[in-house]
Amino acid sequence: MQGEKVNPVHPELSVIIPVYNEGAAINDAISHLLHVMSGSSAEIIVVDGDSRRSTVDKISFNGVKTTVGPKGRGPQMNAGAALADGDILLFLHADTILPDDAADHIRSSCSGRDYAGGAFRLGIDSAKPVYRLIEKMVSIRSRVTRIPYGDQGIFIKKQVFYAMGGFKNIPIMEDIDLMLRIRKKRGKIILLPSRVKTSPRRWEKEGVLVCTLRNWVLSLLFLMGTDPKALKKYYP
Repeated sequence: MQGEKVNPVHPELSVIIPVYNEGAAINDAISHLLHVMSGSSAEIIVVDGDSRRSTVDKISFNGVKTTVGPKGRGPQMNAGAALADGDILLFLHADTILPDDAADHIRSSCSGRDYAGGAFRLGIDSAKPVYRLIEKMVSIRSRVTRIPYGDQGIFIKKQVFYAMGGFKNIPIMEDIDLMLRIRKKRGKIILLPSRVKTSPRRWEKEGVLVCTLRNWVLSLLFLMGTDPKALKKYYP
């Protein structure tokens, strides 16, 4: 419901959404997030990478925390984390929809010392069969590497996030980099059985094969030590 106040006084979970030119979709994203987080102690923080506030000024909900940060998901998510009051940080892309049981799974996963954080399985919001293949391949990759990507809805205990130094100020691969650093410190990442639904818009715009192969190659090059600044020119 637009106009509804969304932030509790002492939230358990902080949902941080980095945005850039998402004004047309941001209220729908917040509305669905309110539905998923209903009954949970959660706050919403939206960080605009546009200094003109082209997205956050279109938000119609009271109580959403907003700020402007340097363009780039890493710096924007760090800016959101700096405003967070919750003990768990969920970094959510604006075009990614959480499953209805997300809050319960996140809370139970972070309730003890076993896990530093986690993510969901990837789902792509399209009926085209090719996306089922991509989902299966991502699922295999995530299980083998234990390194989820940002479009899987990464969540992490705030104390772990700050112990790791947050996201690095790099143009791409900030999500993989953080997961790698957690693994090197022997932190455990849980991969939940529920799926997020992410928009297929990038695949549709660039071509499914080209987009998928490029992402795999860039990720592999990063894991092999290539400077993300050199990789950014191949990622529009």
